Amino acid sequence: MPKHSKRVNAVREKVDHNRYYTVEECANLIKECATAKFDETVELAFLLGVDPRHADQMVRGSVSLPHGTGKSMRVVVFCDQEEQIKAATDAGAEEVGGEELANKIQGGWTDFDAAVATPAMMRVVGKLGKVLGPRGLMPSPKAGTVTNDVGQAVAEIKAGKIEFRVDKNANIHVPVGKVSFTAEQIKENAERVIETIVKARPAACKGTYLKSCAISSTMGPGLKLDAAALMAQYR
Repeated sequence: MPKHSKRVNAVREKVDHNRYYTVEECANLIKECATAKFDETVELAFLLGVDPRHADQMVRGSVSLPHGTGKSMRVVVFCDQEEQIKAATDAGAEEVGGEELANKIQGGWTDFDAAVATPAMMRVVGKLGKVLGPRGLMPSPKAGTVTNDVGQAVAEIKAGKIEFRVDKNANIHVPVGKVSFTAEQIKENAERVIETIVKARPAACKGTYLKSCAISSTMGPGLKLDAAALMAQYR
């Protein structure tokens, strides 16, 4: 059997893998188990009872975290109207442009975390599907990143608005902060995400929607949440 370090063994002793934890218990335990030398990301993982191959069972959207992600978000904006360019720039967008910005990205530049576009510019952005799509950076109306109010969209992303989307295996992974956050901040961010995912249940989904849910830090153990209890609490 492989030998584990003293750090790993010490963390394992604090976790009971045979029980479900409350969100509050998880927030406290995550901070207790955080022993890495960097500020670990805290992430929620969901397994849903949907079939992503069907459009009417796709789970996708956005959520604004009360306390942000703990990460400085780099945002690019596709727009061509002078007032929109000013609004995006004033809100803190790293890059603002049209065809020239699209060409820069087409050339391989992807040094950003989110993209916003006006409806009129989607004819340009649409050509970047093969670049932005696999990275989860494609603007979409459902996520609020295709809008004429680009200034507000940038401000919301900078303040902690994040997108989520179910993958081909019906999983969703969403960051909810850093271990340097207080336990209360982690708890409130996690609760906001759980509520949003639960309420995003597609009408076409039959049977159990939320099959499992767990929370963990980058180097920490996974802590199980009671999926059935969460559905009853937030639906």
